[in-house]
Amino acid sequence: MPYRNEVLTPGQIYHVFNRGVATLPIYLTSRHYWRFLDLIDYYRFLNTPFSFSKLLNTPREERQNLLTQLKKQNAIHVEVLVFCLMPNHFHFLLKQVSENGTSTFMRNLQNSYVRYFNTINERVGPLFQSMFKTVRIETDEQLLHVSRYIHLNPSTAYIVKSEKLEDYPWSSFRSYLTEGYNRFSFINSEIILSFFKNRSEYRKFVFDQLEYQRELDKIKHLVFD
Repeated sequence: MPYRNEVLTPGQIYHVFNRGVATLPIYLTSRHYWRFLDLIDYYRFLNTPFSFSKLLNTPREERQNLLTQLKKQNAIHVEVLVFCLMPNHFHFLLKQVSENGTSTFMRNLQNSYVRYFNTINERVGPLFQSMFKTVRIETDEQLLHVSRYIHLNPSTAYIVKSEKLEDYPWSSFRSYLTEGYNRFSFINSEIILSFFKNRSEYRKFVFDQLEYQRELDKIKHLVFD
């Protein structure tokens, strides 16, 4: 993978995205999505003692104790504010916490997933088009705008009907709409929700732009083609 020239800074929030080489799918089954999500949850931590694949080969009790300890320490590379996994690409809003946190997290996440994907699909070679791309979030307005864009992805790509957007299983949207929803325990929704009176207000904010693809030119510098 190519070397990244830009410096990513702790305390800053970034829109991070990537897609499959030649726009090919990067998730083929629900098993692939779940593996990617497990890797997000694991590699966001600073002090992971070994690879995720090795973790899976440890005895169950030892594995659970390790994960519990990592969560208790809560030393992390990044906070995951928003995500959406699409068949051939993904989006994150990440708040960098540690020095080089975003780059380390993304390198570990992607490298581990590529090894897994190539192994079970008996393929070789790169899976992602690039190392990854980032855009620094500079204003609160941009933060909210990009969160909405990410959460609307399944609808704007016509993967799900608009009335089923909340049910799309591979995004953080439900975590924002349903209090106590803990399917993705690694999501920090508090930063974005703090701009709204309640979760219903955020839902309205998102659905008010359901035909969002008509507005994409306004943020084309934030997303890939």
